Amino acid sequence: MSLKVALLGGGSWGTTVASLVSRNAEVTLWARDEVTVTEINEQHTNEKYLPGAKLHVRLKATADIKAAVEDADVIIMGVPSHVFRQVLESIKPYLPAAIPFVSLTKGLEHNTGMRMTEIINEVFPGYPAGVLTGPNLAREIMAGQAAASVIAMDDEAIAHQLQAVFRSGLFRVYTNDDVIGCELGGVLKNIIAIAVGMGDGQGAGDNTRSALITRGLAEVTRLGVAMGGHAETFAGLAGMGDMIATCTSSQSRNRHVGVELGKGRNIEEIIEQMVMVAEGVKSAPAVIALADKYQIEMPIARDVYRVVYEGGTARQAYRGLLRVAPGAESEPG
Repeated sequence: MSLKVALLGGGSWGTTVASLVSRNAEVTLWARDEVTVTEINEQHTNEKYLPGAKLHVRLKATADIKAAVEDADVIIMGVPSHVFRQVLESIKPYLPAAIPFVSLTKGLEHNTGMRMTEIINEVFPGYPAGVLTGPNLAREIMAGQAAASVIAMDDEAIAHQLQAVFRSGLFRVYTNDDVIGCELGGVLKNIIAIAVGMGDGQGAGDNTRSALITRGLAEVTRLGVAMGGHAETFAGLAGMGDMIATCTSSQSRNRHVGVELGKGRNIEEIIEQMVMVAEGVKSAPAVIALADKYQIEMPIARDVYRVVYEGGTARQAYRGLLRVAPGAESEPG
């Protein structure tokens, strides 16, 4: 393919996607860190985020964001949610007209509660914006293990074109027109993963983990549907699939945060020692604000928020959940 792709962000998932797409298109990865850029170009590795993984030899990297985007046909956004808008604003003077954006970021903007595609639409009105999401653990994919993802766009024709860009070997990519549902599935499951991790950190068993994932999925679906997503999306790769991977894998950053909270450590200490961003921590206030706005009961998410932001403990959170009287399975609680 003759497409030129700019991928902004040199973390584990951004680098993984850049390496995959390099099999199908010309990819330039932008990263702030000159050392990372040099390593990718000369060693074809990114040891900080993907230790032991070999990147595609055609992948190029640059620390010059103008050089990365000015001739691009597609922009893939792989930066964390707290700098997403800032990076978008920085490329406005250089961008070709009306090219597609694809977000890899599973978070919400802290102050506004906006999804990443909403931010793209605000900064670049009229540009097609979508999301690539699903149960995608970067190290497994770089090791050549099979995985599946979803590309969600409002425009079906663009989605099918991008499907061919992202599909690579054992990495299968499906299409979906439910951008809201797919994007929210990736965001909201991070909160539930922290809750599951808190249980694991306290020695909870498989039954507890299963119950939390199932009830957490119900919370996520209620809010997602209220915000305009399709219920069936949350039963698919972007919902249940992503939640299972994030809630059960030792590679999950959000589950790791929960495990450490369950062991009694404080959130500041946990975050300080992490190399990569746990989006569930940053998104929790926005998720609770949305739950209040749409009048959706989310007891698991709310307990995670209390532990992370209000000084509560994982033990208190579990006692609180146990005190909730169960009603019908279709009801909150």
